[in-house]
Amino acid sequence: MNPVEQLTPAQAQDEGRAVLTSFYAALRALKLYPLENVTVQQALAELHERARIVVDREGALELRVVGDFFFINETRLRLDLSNFSVFGGFARLLHGHGVGGFAVTQGVAPSEWVPLLALVLREPEGDDPFESFSARFAAAPISHVEALPAHDAPSESEDDESLEAAKVTYAKSVKVAKDVLHDVRLGRAVNVRRMKRAVQGIVDQVLANEPSIITMTTLRDFDEYTFTHSVNVCIFSVVIGQRLGLTRLQLYELGLCALFHDVGKMRIDPEIVNATGVLSDAQWQRMQDHPIEGLLVLFEMKGFVDVPYRQMLAAYEHHMKVDVTGYPGNRRPRQPGLFSRIVAVADAFDAGTSVRSYQYQPGSPNEVLKEMRDNPARGFDPILVRALINATGVFPVGTLVILDSLELAVVARSNADPAHLHQPVVRIISDAMGNPLPHPQALDLSIPDPQTGVPSRTIIKTTDPEKYGIKVADFLL
Repeated sequence: MNPVEQLTPAQAQDEGRAVLTSFYAALRALKLYPLENVTVQQALAELHERARIVVDREGALELRVVGDFFFINETRLRLDLSNFSVFGGFARLLHGHGVGGFAVTQGVAPSEWVPLLALVLREPEGDDPFESFSARFAAAPISHVEALPAHDAPSESEDDESLEAAKVTYAKSVKVAKDVLHDVRLGRAVNVRRMKRAVQGIVDQVLANEPSIITMTTLRDFDEYTFTHSVNVCIFSVVIGQRLGLTRLQLYELGLCALFHDVGKMRIDPEIVNATGVLSDAQWQRMQDHPIEGLLVLFEMKGFVDVPYRQMLAAYEHHMKVDVTGYPGNRRPRQPGLFSRIVAVADAFDAGTSVRSYQYQPGSPNEVLKEMRDNPARGFDPILVRALINATGVFPVGTLVILDSLELAVVARSNADPAHLHQPVVRIISDAMGNPLPHPQALDLSIPDPQTGVPSRTIIKTTDPEKYGIKVADFLL
């Protein structure tokens, strides 16, 4: 292959996800519509073009599924919110037939995709589904595609298993948040029970393996910001609550407060909430109404056994600041409750580190935490900010850093030892010249070099992933 045509790891990820998505889209179209339908023909053409590009460049296209992992020509595809359902749905179809994937060779014709997809859509047959599938496959007019048998998933470490569980929990929670908040905007009845189950999943994941669920918050999806933000605030709130020693039941209550904290925005004009420029005075005044709207929404919401006082207070107080100089204003002296102060810290940290409609340059996580900790005017409870720092480390997961070796690295996990919060576990993704490494190198910055007795590398500064065109989640998930 011509070196000029080689793809960077990020490009290989994008191309692989596009192939997989087009494969699944063609399956769905063929299942729903007759072959001559325009949608089916477009989906087949897209699949053929995506596959042809890979085959022409690399000589072949091998799509494999092992357990819940997909590979395109040895590149393991990473999950994000937009394609989670595609990955899972397609994997289940292939698993049912005992199929581990397909190998596509040069010369594949557009006409070969239809019989292949039709076989995948058929119900599995016999005691040995792959044997039955192979027999039908051999009789079909397919000459440039080979069906590969399934292989058992490789043994995974406990961390890998927790990460996979966290992916499922996170994706389901975002889906629930999206559905429920849409129902609120449309004035429909809200399924509170679904929200409670989502919170229970997050709490259980935090208690079982906190680093894995924190890693999920790096899946920043601009199009889904409203919903991922609610879930991220829930995660960070529960993490802080755990640091404070709250009981599991209290963590459930806190998580529900966090998941509903911005529900009032569903009553604000979407043009204001999603404005790309500076808000006018009138628009900003209306935006400041969302805590009051949130309290009213929750007061009117059916589905709670008891009146959700804690959730109402968190929605109302999370922008109030500890000195009550925030909004909404108050005529009488008051102090925001503990859950409200926790949600305020989690909300500010996630908002400050995310790309939003009016914030295209988010702050680096460590700088956002530093500002929250050191600037009293921000109005956060310093003890709660410290609790978040103890959980995330000085350099939170997903931070892109430059090492003293001039290598680029992504922070993968905070150091559990409070004495080494500034020395996280990182994944080195490029050499000193900026060349991407084919396989990121994991390194615990707190472990000393046996020969020198001091750590081999240290962090000298953080930097902006956008500057390098890096999507940090690709190196963590």
